[in-house]
Amino acid sequence: MRPGILVTLVSASLLLLGAAPGDGDASPLPARMADTGGGDQLITAEAPALNSTSGTLTWWERRDGQWVRVGSAAARFGTKGLVEGAERQQSTNTTPTGLYDLPFGFGIQPAPTGTSVKYRAVTATSWWCQDNDSTSYNRWVEPLPADCRAAESEQLSSYTAQYAYALVIGFNYERPVRGRGAGIFLHVNGQGATAGCVSVPADAMQEILRWADPARSPHIAIGTASGATAITRY
Repeated sequence: MRPGILVTLVSASLLLLGAAPGDGDASPLPARMADTGGGDQLITAEAPALNSTSGTLTWWERRDGQWVRVGSAAARFGTKGLVEGAERQQSTNTTPTGLYDLPFGFGIQPAPTGTSVKYRAVTATSWWCQDNDSTSYNRWVEPLPADCRAAESEQLSSYTAQYAYALVIGFNYERPVRGRGAGIFLHVNGQGATAGCVSVPADAMQEILRWADPARSPHIAIGTASGATAITRY
């Protein structure tokens, strides 16, 4: 076999598994992670460094015991970069690093055809409560309860571009810690970096919603390329 053909075949194999030629470890990113959530689907949102406001979002699935890259898109993070999830504080415009589940999807637009995750339609009375003094802190509420101040919350229908399609990221969701942060989503790009969410182009968000399968326990891992918050540590 000619050397040129061999190089081509090796490169093609690496791309199939999700590793770029020249990587120090040819294993796909999920195979190098400490934890992937236990399921067969994973989204990775990787930034070059903690102060980055952009990076790459990739969605993977396990086939015959091997992690395979399904799709990828440019991603945006918080205007103040990223921070370790356990140390995050509300209203800091930082994206929390860590491994999280994806409780449900929602959107102003109807769910893309083929969506199987739970998907809630946004109405004029749909809010995400971010009031630290409310019993509904870090929860979808409809309508806004009396103990949740509108000034401390998001009326979801107001974000026509960003919340056309979205997935809730399970950061601080199961047992909310007040002051840690609320309303962290994977959603459609706005005009620039986010207030702490992860965002991607609209076509990528639609593709992810069609791809995500609750039976395969999809999770999202957010982190950096190296260091204490390296995505491989989660």
